[in-house]
Amino acid sequence: MNSNATGRPLPTIILIIGCLMAAFAFGPRSSLGFFLSPISFERGWSREVIALTLAIQMLVWGVVQPIAGAIADRFGVTAVFCIGAILYSAGLCMMAYATTAAIFYLSGGLVGIGIAGCSFTLVLAAFAKLMPEHWRSFSFGAGTAAASFGQFLFSPLAVALISAFQWQIALLVLSVIVLLLMPMSVALYTSPRAAPSSSIRQQSMLQAVAEALRHRSFVFLILGYFTCGFQTFFISVHLPAYLLDRGLTAEIGGWALALIGLFNIVGSVGSGMLGNLMPKRFILSTIYFTRSLLILAYISMPPTPTTTLIFGAVMGIVWLSTVPPTSSLVAIMFGPRWLAMLFGLAFFSHQVGGFLGVWLGGLLFERTGSYEVVWGLTILLGVFSAVINLPIVEKPVDRGVLAAA
Repeated sequence: MNSNATGRPLPTIILIIGCLMAAFAFGPRSSLGFFLSPISFERGWSREVIALTLAIQMLVWGVVQPIAGAIADRFGVTAVFCIGAILYSAGLCMMAYATTAAIFYLSGGLVGIGIAGCSFTLVLAAFAKLMPEHWRSFSFGAGTAAASFGQFLFSPLAVALISAFQWQIALLVLSVIVLLLMPMSVALYTSPRAAPSSSIRQQSMLQAVAEALRHRSFVFLILGYFTCGFQTFFISVHLPAYLLDRGLTAEIGGWALALIGLFNIVGSVGSGMLGNLMPKRFILSTIYFTRSLLILAYISMPPTPTTTLIFGAVMGIVWLSTVPPTSSLVAIMFGPRWLAMLFGLAFFSHQVGGFLGVWLGGLLFERTGSYEVVWGLTILLGVFSAVINLPIVEKPVDRGVLAAA
């Protein structure tokens, strides 16, 4: 492996391998919505049971992410990635063989723990410590785009595996693919010695958390990020079932999510590049408001293959494009020392939103027979987040003022 004078892999090598890891970690998880209908049909479980399992996965992922980030900040990401990949793979296997709803719920929790240990958020945190500063915003966009490419790659793959074999075999194949993260993680080895200055290095984990939660701009940022999770996870999990209910095929749902992943490559890289040219709060506000307009336009007309694929393509541009400006703002406010943990804290808010989006999607569908109420919530939350991101102050935290407070 090519390396520089310090013995560390070159930035281009780190970027390529990190992007591959983001794709292989995010891709299998993003395809789980396609298992909702076949599992529900074969096991005789209601759609709410499957949705709650995936919602538990989102919530556990969010709860564990700051912990995984803190461990990665303290000991490096490689060990965290290896443990996460093993648990992720084991959770997918348990999901394949679960015969009761209780075991299925447990499998969702195990997958959530595993994803927290090998998610693309840890890849971005490693980029912040390993990349030259002028690479940082672009590498955040590239890593996020790679996660989206994983969605583009694995969505049609999951549909094909389910069609050609059965959903259990498809889950087992995905569980094997996840294990490939372990050897790749060696390239992203980090340690606390990568911290940029002694003053930051001396800040404890609890001090960093307290500082962040007292910072108004950070609170605004994570409240907006809640909406991102609600919108994206509701759509990724329930859009295939929504389309089946409206008379379209599973393949259309697969290609719609694949297009979201494909076009988000453009959106995420573009968002990362724009972060060097304009205020990041304006980028976030525009993304959230645009999502609300797109959803309103899509649900206002009968879904057809053409309108669904167009919706997927345009939505993809603003899909995970929130991640580069969000992670960059966390790095600007607090520096890279505890970035994995603090971005994990923001990600917890994202996952709480994802939990509610997935769970309420299944719950309200069972109660009302449609997804109309949750579609409406995605629109309202998008407008709320567009407004609340505008007052964010994009500058390093004043530690002297906070200490005095």
